[in-house]
Amino acid sequence: MSETPATAAEEPTRTIAFVAYPGITVLDLVGPLQVCSALSYLAPGFRTVVVGERIEPMATDTPLSVVPSHTFEEVPDPYAVLVPGGLVPTLAALADQRLLGRLRQLAEGAELVGSVCTGSLLLAAAGLLEGRRATTHWWYRDLLTRFGATPVAERWVADGRFITAAGVSAGIDMALQLVAQVAGEPLAREVQLIIEYDPQPPFGAIDWAGTDIASYAPIAQGALRQALVDHPELYARLTDEK
Repeated sequence: MSETPATAAEEPTRTIAFVAYPGITVLDLVGPLQVCSALSYLAPGFRTVVVGERIEPMATDTPLSVVPSHTFEEVPDPYAVLVPGGLVPTLAALADQRLLGRLRQLAEGAELVGSVCTGSLLLAAAGLLEGRRATTHWWYRDLLTRFGATPVAERWVADGRFITAAGVSAGIDMALQLVAQVAGEPLAREVQLIIEYDPQPPFGAIDWAGTDIASYAPIAQGALRQALVDHPELYARLTDEK
């Protein structure tokens, strides 16, 4: 008897896992989450989940809380991992060895590892971006060098199986690129159409050349100091302050 060819339904489901932890920036999570959820709808071979330590409400940097769909233990071997960022809570998580360990475990067997905004700092602190090009929110881009990564001032940056996005809304761009990598550009364009991602900001593009970036340094430094008040050694490592 001849063997029956494997059908698409028998192919393993590829799970895209978003990491949730307290204090994240909501759009860092839900922007790319919406993109990948659309992918799961259009291509049933993909599944999108949100993982965390516990399935319970987690505070964000807005009045809205989020609840993971699964625990880390329930999704031990995802196809792709995406890490959102934030401000003070994310910076404080640079010293959270439990979370950093979770990221290392998830990334170990993942085909793709991504981040949005300061989520790349968590990947870097976990030792995953050493020697790689990466980006993050412009307030903290230079901190990537402290973890052995090469900062790049781009909307999103791909280096091997790692893809990092700049601040907040850039996560949508990164997620569309991820969809193109795993399912092809035509499907990525269809996702873009479905979510009607066609940015036309009322004041035009950001005038980076005319932005006084240095004037924001005290705010960024203050947030980092607040986040790492209980971890002076790490703060000194990231700032050269004693």
